[in-house]
Amino acid sequence: MADFMEEAYRRIRSSVSVSSAEPASTLPKLEQLDAARTSLPKLSDGNYLNGTGQQKTLDHLLNDIAPALNGQNLSGRYHGFVTGSTLPIAEVADNIVSAYDQNVQVHLPTQTIATEVEDAALKMLIGLLELGDVADWEGRTFTTGATASNILGLACGREAVIQARLPKGADGVGELGLLGACAQAGIRDVQVLTSMGHSSLSKAASIVGLGRKSVKELPHSDHEPWRLDLHAVERELKRQGIASIIALSAGEVNTGRFALTGVEEMQKLRDLADRYGAWIHVDGAFGIFARALPVDPEFSRLKAYAAGLELADSITVDGHKLLNVPYDNGIFFTRKASVLTSVCQNPNAAYLSGGASDIQSPLNVGIENSRRFRALPVYAVLLSEGREGIAHMLARMVRLARGIAQAIKDSPDYVLLASEAASIEDTHIIVLFRAKDERLNDVLVETINSGGLWYVGGTKWKGQKAVRVAVASWRVNVEEDLAAVKQYLASIAQQHKSG
Repeated sequence: MADFMEEAYRRIRSSVSVSSAEPASTLPKLEQLDAARTSLPKLSDGNYLNGTGQQKTLDHLLNDIAPALNGQNLSGRYHGFVTGSTLPIAEVADNIVSAYDQNVQVHLPTQTIATEVEDAALKMLIGLLELGDVADWEGRTFTTGATASNILGLACGREAVIQARLPKGADGVGELGLLGACAQAGIRDVQVLTSMGHSSLSKAASIVGLGRKSVKELPHSDHEPWRLDLHAVERELKRQGIASIIALSAGEVNTGRFALTGVEEMQKLRDLADRYGAWIHVDGAFGIFARALPVDPEFSRLKAYAAGLELADSITVDGHKLLNVPYDNGIFFTRKASVLTSVCQNPNAAYLSGGASDIQSPLNVGIENSRRFRALPVYAVLLSEGREGIAHMLARMVRLARGIAQAIKDSPDYVLLASEAASIEDTHIIVLFRAKDERLNDVLVETINSGGLWYVGGTKWKGQKAVRVAVASWRVNVEEDLAAVKQYLASIAQQHKSG
């Protein structure tokens, strides 16, 4: 068995080795996809589910399946979804996670260090993101990603804003259910106030029983729809019989822009929330990492936009985005652990408690009762890279995104979008643009991606097709990647003009 594992790891590393002479392809070739599909087991086969053994299965995985996977982790030019590559130390840690296969849902301090490592990683993140004293964030846990963290954010918000209107000592939503608690509290509706909230916010609203239609968009203006209109927020908070959760996008998905302009607006919002009993949740999946950029005038505007997020009641963070740990890694922070346990506590299961400790069993503060030791790669990256190493990695991402934005702005063939009231210094890691020629714009995303050397996402902006570039990989080489992008875009425009 040991020999097999050694051979397998050696072959895996060989299959993902990247040549310095030639950039890795961002997408597999069509023939590789076809070959992989053909290799999949078929119900009609006579030997279906007969078992092929370890060696043949490994051969199949590496020879048929692996070549048909995308190059997200292999190329610094995969700029589609906001999903970073995996830092080498994070991959090593994730292999340890699989090899030791820990159950990290119950705090068992005499049996495993796993939950204490998880708590250490969460505290280190609070330090990295400069969110204040660790004691200010009693509720903290790892999730599968931003969607699960947004679910927790709305669930905690729902619990808190309804509990505040119930008689003292009364059970909350976790015990009574949404209808029962609202009836006792005299609440006829719970609304979620936002500006260009991520689609997962509406999904979360549905899952926690508020409904997708509870999400209300309150844009500041047509030019800056990602910004939250604080006057409209106050108007909504004054409505009688309505409880409110305010959801801020700290990194709107299409533009990367922030819902508020900084600490002054955040303090105003905090005052409004306190006055009217609302909950502030920040979806900071990737935008919150602006707080970890180097202290340098180059990034001062971004850091100013992200200032004040520590005043929120709950925060979503994604590890598998800019922190560059393996996919399926999110983080959730909230002020009071009691709110989180009100939502997630496993009742009447003494064997799950883990005994007296200042570290709660994760299953009582999270959605899942079973999950991987996903804290270990985060712990490894924070320990290995430190504040300075992570800051430099993030800086490279921002510099490349700004270089691409400037190139688009200077181009006669393309238009930089969402830039009417912004400068290049407003660019974090996302660039939104379109082709001036409508015919080219219709096929621009497909044309860029078909080359395999650069991958972008397709979206819509104000009803028209647009290209979204999300720079999130530690592999970024600012000079080389920017030169390649400029050449690629110019070539596409020239070929289109030549018919």
